[in-house]
Amino acid sequence: MAQNRFFGYPKPLEGPVTPYKKKDDANPALSGLLLVVVGWLVSKLEFVQRLLWANAGFGSLRNLDDLTPYTERWDPMVIPLNPGSSYTPSLDVESFVSIPANAPGRYRSIPEYHSLYLSGKLTPLAVVESLLPMIRRDIDQPSKHSVAFTACNYEAVLEAARASTLRYKEGKPLSILDGILTAVKEDNDVAGYRSTHGRKKNDSIFPIAKESSWPIQKWEEAGGLILGKLNMHEIGADTTNNNPNWGTPKNPHNDQYYPGGSSGGAAYAVSAGLVPVALGTDGGGSIRLPSSFCGIYGLKPSHCRLKDMGSSVTVLGPLAANMSDLEAAYRVLATPNPTDPYCSQFAPPGSLSVDGPKVLGIYKDWVDRADPSVLLACNKVLDYFRDRLGYSVVQIEIPHLPEGQVSLAITILAEMANRARHAPSSNFWLSGFNPANKVLLAVGNQTPARDYLLAQQLRQMLMQHLAFLYQKYPGLIIVTPTTPIPGWPIAKETDLKHGISDGNMSLRNMEYVWLANFCGNPAISCPVGYVDPAKGKGKIPIGLMAMGEWGSEDALLAWGRDAERWLNEEYAGGRQRPSSWVDVVVQGNTMA
Repeated sequence: MAQNRFFGYPKPLEGPVTPYKKKDDANPALSGLLLVVVGWLVSKLEFVQRLLWANAGFGSLRNLDDLTPYTERWDPMVIPLNPGSSYTPSLDVESFVSIPANAPGRYRSIPEYHSLYLSGKLTPLAVVESLLPMIRRDIDQPSKHSVAFTACNYEAVLEAARASTLRYKEGKPLSILDGILTAVKEDNDVAGYRSTHGRKKNDSIFPIAKESSWPIQKWEEAGGLILGKLNMHEIGADTTNNNPNWGTPKNPHNDQYYPGGSSGGAAYAVSAGLVPVALGTDGGGSIRLPSSFCGIYGLKPSHCRLKDMGSSVTVLGPLAANMSDLEAAYRVLATPNPTDPYCSQFAPPGSLSVDGPKVLGIYKDWVDRADPSVLLACNKVLDYFRDRLGYSVVQIEIPHLPEGQVSLAITILAEMANRARHAPSSNFWLSGFNPANKVLLAVGNQTPARDYLLAQQLRQMLMQHLAFLYQKYPGLIIVTPTTPIPGWPIAKETDLKHGISDGNMSLRNMEYVWLANFCGNPAISCPVGYVDPAKGKGKIPIGLMAMGEWGSEDALLAWGRDAERWLNEEYAGGRQRPSSWVDVVVQGNTMA
């Protein structure tokens, strides 16, 4: 196997042996008017902020004596170096696996749309005209799907659809993505749109973007159509997508559940069939968690792989209905940006060696913390990988995982608070945020430098230990459930008016996803089964997550294709679409 070259690769060093021990979290759960009152009080009273900071266990890193030998690691970016070849995305239809037409729960795919456009049986314009009434908020009777979107420049979308339709009519599509609809999470710049980050509309502090970010430019250059901006949890600060500012999309599989967040609008739009792929961001599972909850595929790339998000934990990445769509989107979005000093150095997709052993790493004490229904669904898939597909399974350990999750929380909240303080909407920096985020930001703002530094020392320890594991087991993919819980039920409808603050549930939900953010690794979530709901109608999807070595996106995509085979060919009953699923092809044909 050819040796890949890296910049910034951690020194492979086995960390200390620390048995997995996690205390129950003791954060107060708040909602309704009580949350409004508490949010206001916490934002004003620093001694309460300090009490909540301590109660969250953020001072626990001071008890770790074995951090002393480690220096701080401020940024987890590890660059697999470009071997020097130029890059043109491989987007031939033949290179993508097609799901059989009679497969249960089959979603429409990018290759299928492309084929229909080429034949003239469907046009991008007809698809857009059928979807606009479903996603626009500015009409008399908005549909239930419109809550997933925050904005749509419909005239521009129609113009782009007409141009794409003409290219197909002339037999000159730009690529397989020509005429393919996507939509973009609210925290990414798209030319002609404001990026509100899920906050209340405020034209004075959210300017209209003059230019799309680089990955979105690549999508548009390939002929892809941007349908609009997508709903998200306010500033991405939690994992439900409960958003009192813009409304909360309900889980398409069961409307008594959250879609997950913070890329909840993106997951909803894909799961409901509105678009085959959407663009989200992931700072603590925000692509993978909603992908798991909504039964779709989500890829968190290596840190800074697509774009520098100005954060030491957050990345850009795609969510998709099928693995073929996820891979097609990634190949285009990951086109190296020659003007970016970091992204330009990354090896393009498909240029690194992925030959070698197929090894799955399991940290049993960690994985076994999942709810029994989640664990049962995931273990069946692991047996399939081992017994049917020839993967070997090794038992691994990772030190200080509970403290590592605390370190991620310290880091991301401190970064969020710092950005909020430098971009206030009024004289008081916390004004304009919803009550739950007033609490989170105020508490995160109390982090002393000592504890922030300790968190970065633990980041170094974890990254070096992961490098040790990848050296010991070449080809290693660390596998866990995406989340230990079978969905997140909406406790009561009134929770959607003011939001909720449930730190215990949030931390539980993020128990597996945080590591890839903190250490910069790529990770993928794939649907692998369904469980009965605790309330409402409609089974709840379960996701399995794989985390690879830095730069191993291609290997994770190959693993994802194997997981897709399980769901489509081996899982009893096959894949399940939500009852609210929209068949855009049928809808588009009615408009033709």
